[in-house]
Amino acid sequence: MKRIMKIAGIVLLIVIVLAVVAFGIFCYHNLHWYDKYEKALRNVKADELQVTLPSGNVINYGEVKNDKPALLLIHGQMGIWKDYATVMPQLSKNWHIYAVDVYGHGESSHEEELYYLDVNGDDLIWFIDNVIGEPTVVAGHSNGAITAAYIAAYGGKNIAGAVLEDPPVFSTEGEGWEAYYLSHCYWDQLFMKDSMPGIARYAEQYHKKHPDEAVKIAFFPASMWYVFEYAKKYDFAYGEKFYDVSWNHGLSHEEILSGIEVPCVYIHAKEMVHENGTFLCAASRAQAERAAAYIGDNCRLIETDTNDHVIHTVDSDFYIEAVNSMQE
Repeated sequence: MKRIMKIAGIVLLIVIVLAVVAFGIFCYHNLHWYDKYEKALRNVKADELQVTLPSGNVINYGEVKNDKPALLLIHGQMGIWKDYATVMPQLSKNWHIYAVDVYGHGESSHEEELYYLDVNGDDLIWFIDNVIGEPTVVAGHSNGAITAAYIAAYGGKNIAGAVLEDPPVFSTEGEGWEAYYLSHCYWDQLFMKDSMPGIARYAEQYHKKHPDEAVKIAFFPASMWYVFEYAKKYDFAYGEKFYDVSWNHGLSHEEILSGIEVPCVYIHAKEMVHENGTFLCAASRAQAERAAAYIGDNCRLIETDTNDHVIHTVDSDFYIEAVNSMQE
């Protein structure tokens, strides 16, 4: 019996040690998650540079120099150009990479009057014409993909193609989002459960009467809408314009997408819907198909196997293959 107890004790000790080691490794990776980004940037010899436009606006960007065709990468909200670090080593085998900080992010200009789709888009078109100076494939993620779509539609002769990585098409131009959010958010479950359906209907009617305004609910403090935690070198004024849909600056996604004539790949993260009916995706499959239809025959719609929004990080091989297909 003593022998059995001794063996059991040793086994238990080994299990505890292994669990502690595994937990330590888990914690280490959590604390050092950015190490692989820094290593990738060093290995690919990415340079961080800045250019000042005639207007005085500053665009900060990373560049991986070689003699390959040009690729412009545009990150999503609350990101910076280095967000693409882990895919740069593979992409640089086929592309001369430029990756920008959009206005209000990183080291690019932080001025509220710049936080509009067309303002930033026009300045990135200037960047393509004057810094890159050759035909360029533009690839954007999330709202950066909508900016990429704008550039593809209006950028002119130097736009060779576009890769749209899970853009929030239609959902971020006010397609009934106020009422939907109020109907499904956790305020419904935590507070005012009986009142929330009526408030949601009020928001829907308000939007119909004032389509160009943000919905105003007097007894909701503005601070309740700010759902982002602090992000280094991110201007929350940018997020405010994005979430009250003024970021679109009067442009409709339909007209932007319809104006794209260059080859285009639309990468859609698989639609996922929570059991309570909440869409856990940037855009539904139906919205993605509608977007691709507006672009037309020059658009190829592909979909991932998961609903992970940051495809270039979570499913990097899939993303790289999609980008490289623009050279075929």
